[in-house]
Amino acid sequence: MIVKLDTQKALVLFSGGQDSTTCLAWALERFEAVETVGFDYGQRHAVELEARPRVLAALRAGFPQWTAKLGQDHVLPLGVLKAIGGSALTDDMKIEMGEHGLPTSFVPGRNVLFLTAAAALAYRRGIAVLVGGMCETDYSGYPDCRNETIKTLEAALDLAMEAPFRIETPLMWLDKAETWALAEKLGGQALVDLIVEETVTCYHGERATRHDWGYGCGVCPACELRAKGYANYVSQ
Repeated sequence: MIVKLDTQKALVLFSGGQDSTTCLAWALERFEAVETVGFDYGQRHAVELEARPRVLAALRAGFPQWTAKLGQDHVLPLGVLKAIGGSALTDDMKIEMGEHGLPTSFVPGRNVLFLTAAAALAYRRGIAVLVGGMCETDYSGYPDCRNETIKTLEAALDLAMEAPFRIETPLMWLDKAETWALAEKLGGQALVDLIVEETVTCYHGERATRHDWGYGCGVCPACELRAKGYANYVSQ
């Protein structure tokens, strides 16, 4: 028997970064109730976990149109990714191009595990829609960010749980400049300012150096994408 889930409720995969914060605002504009889930997988940039409650508190306080919709936050442990290791995001390694044509920041299976764990949580919470910040337009080449991967996983989750899940990826076809513009469209300059000041994108978790686009080392792939996107956004 197919389980009935509420299509007016969404669970947002929320890391505390720019993309997931934009996706959270996108979901708050569209659904009656929104919950969030983060993952502690032994990431070196665990400062992003510290950013999550700051961003959520700022959204509740500064955007009254969303306050009542923003529900419970969850953090799930996925230490198996740290145990497997071999990534610059979990081990003390340099971020560079790896032997398989992918950056060493690639964590094999990360988004598959994230979405599977999120779906299991959504099942228990009666939530039909999962929202993630995966993007294949302006990204580091991770294969688990591709639209084909997400759609295939959506079908697999439906079969595995006999539940009509829908995975929404509002950033899939946007570049980083368009992601900044979407944030402005959703929450005005206030949301852009919140993203600049509070979100963490940097793979090194750098919070000491302030740039016009936010805090970060400025040289890791995540910072480079964010900086380039912001420059293009403000020049438009």
